Amino acid sequence: MTQKKNREFRRIVKFVLFSASAGIIEMGVFALLNELIGWSYWPCYLIALTVSVVWNFTLNRRFTFRSTSNVPRAMALVLLFYCVFTPVTTLLGNYLAETLLWNEYLVTGINMLLNITTEYLYDRFVVFRKSLDTNTPVQKQKT
Repeated sequence: MTQKKNREFRRIVKFVLFSASAGIIEMGVFALLNELIGWSYWPCYLIALTVSVVWNFTLNRRFTFRSTSNVPRAMALVLLFYCVFTPVTTLLGNYLAETLLWNEYLVTGINMLLNITTEYLYDRFVVFRKSLDTNTPVQKQKT
């Protein structure tokens, strides 16, 4: 495997692991808000999603994409992604679960796989495209 392919493979593995940790955090926050506070679904979901996105963005920017990009700009681009992804997957998930009577956990799993795939591609080729491997530890490794 060439060095470039090896670096990209490691980047994908890191992204998957950080995204898995974000998924655990999202489910934990959702469960806490839902079970302990008893809020309805939407506030629990949106708060949990927001916490997991911030966690995932922070870790992936620093360790996966190793970027020094303008953080507010990068966050705005991620927000744009979720402005499309969240309503599309919510409506599609509701249709599959409520109309076609698919198992809710299967639908959630499909949404999570769709999220991890599309967000990696979006982050890699849009958000951090021009700033890959530009943070200080990477620069020190290159010298």
